[in-house]
Amino acid sequence: MAAADVIVVGAGPTGLMAAAELMLAGARPMVLDALTARNPMSRAGVIHCRTAELFDQRGLLEPLLATGDYPTTEIGHFAGLPVDYRVTPTRHPAYNVPQGSIEQLLEARLVDAGVPVFRGHRVVDMTAEADRVTVTANAPDGVVLHRGRYLVAADGGRSTIRKILGLDFPGRQGSSTAITAEAVLAGRTRQGLERSRDGHWVIQFPLEAPVRRLVAGGPGGAAPRDAEVSADELRMRLRAVYGDEVELVALRRAARIDDSARQITSYRVGQVFFAGDAAHIHLPLAGQGLNTGLGDAVNLGWKLAAAVHGWAPKGLLDTYQTERHPVGARVLANTQTQGLLMDWAGTGNADLPAVRGLLAELLRVPEAMGWLAGMMTGLDIRYDIPGGSEDPLVGMRMPDLDLTVAGEHRRSHSLMHTGRGLLLDLTSSGQFSDPARAWADRVDHVRAKPHEDVPSTAMLVRPDGHVCWTSGPKEVEDALRSWFGAPAT
Repeated sequence: MAAADVIVVGAGPTGLMAAAELMLAGARPMVLDALTARNPMSRAGVIHCRTAELFDQRGLLEPLLATGDYPTTEIGHFAGLPVDYRVTPTRHPAYNVPQGSIEQLLEARLVDAGVPVFRGHRVVDMTAEADRVTVTANAPDGVVLHRGRYLVAADGGRSTIRKILGLDFPGRQGSSTAITAEAVLAGRTRQGLERSRDGHWVIQFPLEAPVRRLVAGGPGGAAPRDAEVSADELRMRLRAVYGDEVELVALRRAARIDDSARQITSYRVGQVFFAGDAAHIHLPLAGQGLNTGLGDAVNLGWKLAAAVHGWAPKGLLDTYQTERHPVGARVLANTQTQGLLMDWAGTGNADLPAVRGLLAELLRVPEAMGWLAGMMTGLDIRYDIPGGSEDPLVGMRMPDLDLTVAGEHRRSHSLMHTGRGLLLDLTSSGQFSDPARAWADRVDHVRAKPHEDVPSTAMLVRPDGHVCWTSGPKEVEDALRSWFGAPAT
């Protein structure tokens, strides 16, 4: 039997990120995965601006980008219509990074820190009690038991943990499949969505040169998800859209995806928490599945660690449901909308060009473009903070600021590398020093020069980078108690 504070089932980006957050917060995670080796097929290939910020906050962005020559994306898309990410308030574009590169970096961090990652451990049973979870897994050496206080189910859209618990996965069954592929192409370089008159469509994105990521669909999408994808089938779809202008040179990997849209009702069932595709599945458009899963992991990790260490305020673990379920529901809504607008099933609806034209015209309005860019990148996520002030910053991510701290230039996100809370004091007197001392074991107090972009004199930032208090009517001690528990004695 192996024991840990938290068992994470699933070694995809969501599970590995959850384990990394737990490790950083001083908890003891372990990771189980049914596969004996990492899946070489990168089913996602972009990290959005907000995810780039999250990686930056943990000191992971530079090491990740150093692992390859990854192109950036300043113009994304919504159902193939261009979305300008440059209007968002961040220094980071989106980065075209294969899912496998993210997994490799996170797993290496965990292994180097001594966190066990058990591959080839296929979960076959689980029992959850009031204070512990026991998992039975078929491993290469036989049946093994793993025990922890909590469990994070990040085991994908066909989650074994969800099935063991007998939980429904409400939503819509997929009715049409498309192809996702990693391929080398010859001919004119394309970017984004292109369509044929008879309903075929292809979306292209750059990966590591010369490989490109493709998603192709339209008429004939009745093949089951597990059916093999041939090079001839992909050539047919490319020819239907591009004619002779683009040619398939080599097909590296391919799989099928469908247009299912499902979301679990509760992200928490006792000691078990669901994240990533185990909690929500949808059309894989604009890379939102991977990014939403990583956001789930960062939101949940520090809260579970707080419970492990015994200082979690009452109700803290329940905020995972109240904060992340609406985020997942919104992603389902926007991907379902995109599926209609891009004619995923290839119906050739004659009215769609008029609808798309009208939306394209609307996106010429700066406010509309800013709204859509904020939604697609995750930068507009605002959690409902109970008792928070009317300051619009409360509930939002911490601004990406250039600060002067002790006479040195510091970026605000670099202050979050510890994975702890942050009380950012922008007063000249340092008036928040005394209340900060009582929570010094879990919150960093940093004094910086006042900043013109932040009218508040101080802000309290949770470990996930979201502001939970700014100086105002509510006392900072109340906010510290609400999010970081009772002060140390």
